Amino acid sequence: MNWLIKNGKVLQDNGELKEMDIRVKDGLIAEVGNLENRGEEEYDAAGLLITPGLVDLHIHLREPGGEQKETIETGTKAAAKGGFTTVASMPNTNPVPDNPDQMEWLVGRIKETAHVNVLPYAAITHGLQGEELVDFKGLKEAGAFAFTDDGVGIQTAAKMYEAMQKAAELDMAIVAHCEDNSLIYGGALHEGEFSRKSGVPGIPSICESVHIARDVLLAEAADCHYHVCHISTKESVRTVRDAKRAGIKVTAEVSPHHLLLCDEDIPDANDTNFKMNPPLRGKEDREALIEGLLDGTIDFIATDHAPHTAEDKAKKVTEAPFGIVGLETAFPLLYTHFVEKGYCTLKQLVDWMTAAPSNTFKLGCGTLDIGKPADITLIDLEKEQKIDSGKFLSKGKNTPFSGWTCKGWPAATFVNGEIKWSEGRDN
Repeated sequence: MNWLIKNGKVLQDNGELKEMDIRVKDGLIAEVGNLENRGEEEYDAAGLLITPGLVDLHIHLREPGGEQKETIETGTKAAAKGGFTTVASMPNTNPVPDNPDQMEWLVGRIKETAHVNVLPYAAITHGLQGEELVDFKGLKEAGAFAFTDDGVGIQTAAKMYEAMQKAAELDMAIVAHCEDNSLIYGGALHEGEFSRKSGVPGIPSICESVHIARDVLLAEAADCHYHVCHISTKESVRTVRDAKRAGIKVTAEVSPHHLLLCDEDIPDANDTNFKMNPPLRGKEDREALIEGLLDGTIDFIATDHAPHTAEDKAKKVTEAPFGIVGLETAFPLLYTHFVEKGYCTLKQLVDWMTAAPSNTFKLGCGTLDIGKPADITLIDLEKEQKIDSGKFLSKGKNTPFSGWTCKGWPAATFVNGEIKWSEGRDN
């Protein structure tokens, strides 16, 4: 179906909003401007912001093996509702996509059931065990987007260096969950005043930052694109900043919850909706993350959407799994608490969630340029409502933001020129 999206507001390079129309033909953006209908289906976007489809390069879809928590279908429906048109799925599934056959199966499953574009990560090591490296070339040919053992850090420098060399040969990125297991000490929350008062074992900041310090030097030696997942500490930000100044090919992402919360915001140590990995750090860490995002040290925002069952999250804090969901709340949370409060401009936020992740990984999306796929998000910046996890399309309801009132809710999401979610429609 061909569309004419009428009367919406498009962000200009100078940050101003201009009323414009977008013509969608054969799944592509055909024209942008003040346009007349040529017989297309019309979508009245009056009062709505038109942005490129949002891009999230760090989510967990749980399929195969964790379908009780999420599936490719439910997770991508949640993504569409949140305004995301392209997402990248992590490989901590069962089985792990650590061989070409499994990757081919996953790519096929995505084609069958996904509601948005899904880029599948492949593992760095077999079974995410950090020991035997995968067939990098075979996995790339089978459809891998990049390589990561997300959920666990690569513990030996030699193994990470070898992986970076192999990825660099293929012009592929190594994407790292940075955590030195010898420095975790069985922790469940950030090692700080809150964990000490509550008697919960703490995870020290250094377990993340020392891994990044090691890896940026390995990336320099291997001439590899090295990307840091969900950066969370002030020391990590400083290390990435120094590495970029040295010309090392390092990039980094930050998650909304680390920008919006710190350990002082945890109401109760047993509320596992505040348990994620990396954990909510201290107030100074949160401030350093915001500064790093604003000065370009951190490249973009990614949700780390990590759904779990209510039964799993009901366990005590030392036993419950790490992780919260984020796809359906990311934009309104950040618009309300960053743009509306003056931390950043609307253009900065949109760029961090569209063009920046796309440009970092050379994806070619995150734009409203003519000739590009019609991945488009419409957002009602004036709509205000409370976050209600009971209305999530994700199977996961595990969020620390229940009850928060936010503005800036997605109203419709087009993927390759087709409406995949729209407020008030049967989705």
